[in-house]
Amino acid sequence: MILSGTPGHAQDALKQAGASTTDIGSVRTWLTGTSTVRGYVDVRNPKPPETPGWFRTIERHGSMQNGAPALNQARRGRTLRLAFLSAVVSLVAAFAAVGSTIPLFNIYRAEDGFTNAGISMTVVAYSAATLTTLLMMGRLSNHLGRRPTSIASLGLLVLGCLLLLNVHDIGILIAGRLLMGLGAGLASSSLTSYIVDAAPARPAWLASVASSQTVMLGLAVGAIASGALVQFGPWPRELIYLVAVGFLLLSAALVAVSPETATPSPGAWRSLLPRVRVPARVRHLLPVAAAVFLATWATGAFYQAFVPAVVEEQLHTRSPLVLGLVFAAYMAPSVLGAPLGGRFTSAAAQRLGMIIFLAGWIGIITAIATGALVLFIAATIVAGASQGIAISAATRGLLHGSTLADRAPIFSAIYLLCYSGAAFPSLISGELSRTFSLPQLALGYGGLAIVATLFTVLAARNPHPDTSGNGQHMNIHDEPHRHPDLTRP
Repeated sequence: MILSGTPGHAQDALKQAGASTTDIGSVRTWLTGTSTVRGYVDVRNPKPPETPGWFRTIERHGSMQNGAPALNQARRGRTLRLAFLSAVVSLVAAFAAVGSTIPLFNIYRAEDGFTNAGISMTVVAYSAATLTTLLMMGRLSNHLGRRPTSIASLGLLVLGCLLLLNVHDIGILIAGRLLMGLGAGLASSSLTSYIVDAAPARPAWLASVASSQTVMLGLAVGAIASGALVQFGPWPRELIYLVAVGFLLLSAALVAVSPETATPSPGAWRSLLPRVRVPARVRHLLPVAAAVFLATWATGAFYQAFVPAVVEEQLHTRSPLVLGLVFAAYMAPSVLGAPLGGRFTSAAAQRLGMIIFLAGWIGIITAIATGALVLFIAATIVAGASQGIAISAATRGLLHGSTLADRAPIFSAIYLLCYSGAAFPSLISGELSRTFSLPQLALGYGGLAIVATLFTVLAARNPHPDTSGNGQHMNIHDEPHRHPDLTRP
């Protein structure tokens, strides 16, 4: 809602809009010493009063400045649009860099003798680094500001790309992916918060869509662009990383000239302590959600660690571009799956999503056995879209009735389950790859999909009806994820 006039007028407007007494008191405290207010606040889903930037785009005008509030507001709008554009471009560039490594895995295998077990360890390193950063630094931008933490995340990704310019040892590849994981985790929290802070008030859906789906766009663009440059460009092992570094540096420059949207505040060290908690009212949903996260994220890790070898050895193509398209075919369709799942209850959507996901896995295994590339890509798209349905529904159930204080601990628990689902199966299957063939490993992942689907069909439940009367409950679409989209690797 738009607020204008005196602080008293602003507080009256908040009351009429249904804001809580606590929120109105926070605005009253914030406005102490001001004479005129112009700005807006989302009273349907306000951020916690203690969060810097909660009452956003507020402009304070002293008695000598009352003649030009409209001009200042227009200026503020332009600078926020710059911040929004910078944050979106930066998030795309960040995850394009993350996705750029996948099409190069077969070159590393062929020219440097890397094994499937070694490449699977890069997935473990990336997942562990991202999880650690999300759990420990997910709230850091609230205290240090969006710009410095965003630039730091881009800097970590630049270091990862520079390290990967000279990969001839598996340790270098693991270290580079670990740096990328650290950068991706910090970008997931800081840049998505920056997007939400700076997004225009209209259309209302823009902040949620931009913060959640930009990640998938970046991964798909990075994988496809990398495949094309590796296959058709010069310096196949280096060019994509140089291009990624260029875009990351450009993104950092854009962020540097954009306005800050969060006021630095004390408590940065305390914010590094992870908070993982699932409220008792939704704890009965956790086992099924864990099964969904485990099966879908394990599959995402399978596409990073083993599908490069599958495409070459079982589907008989060495095209890096095809490999990039295959990876994008699993990641991108989840964007379509998430809104489809919103048409059903969380339990029904999880069942539907996992049944279709299993059908996709049956197609994947059949394609590997028959060497059918077209079937493999089609089944990959099915699995990718259905995982979006299941993951978004599981997350929606866990967030049912959540208060503002609940959200960060719940998301921490979700991240822990998701990245564990990527890391531990990769670690185990990497060791098993020394003994078992790729089709046999695929059967193992398919078996995991069967178990998870059966458990979901039998045990999925909806959240208990809310009886608390809490006015701060949220829907999954009310606030974008801190790890913007839970279907990403």
